[in-house]
Amino acid sequence: MNPLIIALDVESAGAALNLMDRIGDAADFYKVGMELYAAEGMAVVDEISGRGKSVFLDLKLYDIGETVKRATRQISSSGKVKFLTVHGSRSVMDAAREGRGDSNTRLLAVTVLTSFDQEDLADLGYPVPVTDLVELRVRKARESGMNGIVCSPLEVARVRAIGGTGLTLVTPGVRSAGSAKGDQKRVATPAEALRDGADYLVIGRQVTRAADPRLACEEILAEVKLGAGAKPALQAG
Repeated sequence: MNPLIIALDVESAGAALNLMDRIGDAADFYKVGMELYAAEGMAVVDEISGRGKSVFLDLKLYDIGETVKRATRQISSSGKVKFLTVHGSRSVMDAAREGRGDSNTRLLAVTVLTSFDQEDLADLGYPVPVTDLVELRVRKARESGMNGIVCSPLEVARVRAIGGTGLTLVTPGVRSAGSAKGDQKRVATPAEALRDGADYLVIGRQVTRAADPRLACEEILAEVKLGAGAKPALQAG
């Protein structure tokens, strides 16, 4: 299984599809975030899916329950979205699960953004360590019947221990050694994240801003393969 999810953090479908052309068969899974979704909506999801690629729709849904339920129903009814993110609040997760119904869309709960650190949590009024909040949200996500978790690679081992083998773990904030961190604060290398229990790695600028995106993917996969001896077999997503 190819564990890479390439983040299409671009401004248009044209730019996204061009990037996919440059990557070719080095990646099978793509993330559509808020910028691209705001520009193109479900049409770009249809384009990506039509090319035989899987789609991770990273909208981090967070609203009153009825709104989340109805939005999830609209998205999942397309049959084109493999992963959809929602915030790790119990009422939000329950509403998303109800809206998803019996579709094949898998719901991922977001714990704490990888761009957040302890100072950011304090600013929001959370008087607890980042790890405590992550652990609480993992337990709530499991109780709510979520299919997986989005978490920092620094917490993935603990998340796996709490969530068990049934949850799919997706980790942004992954950078090869020597790569720029950008606006991420809690990061690890691809090999470290997979060794600690991640199933999928969300990779953005290291690939999308590379002179040769396909080569960048291949180098990350080679790096992962080199470190695979220290990690158990990947779980099916």
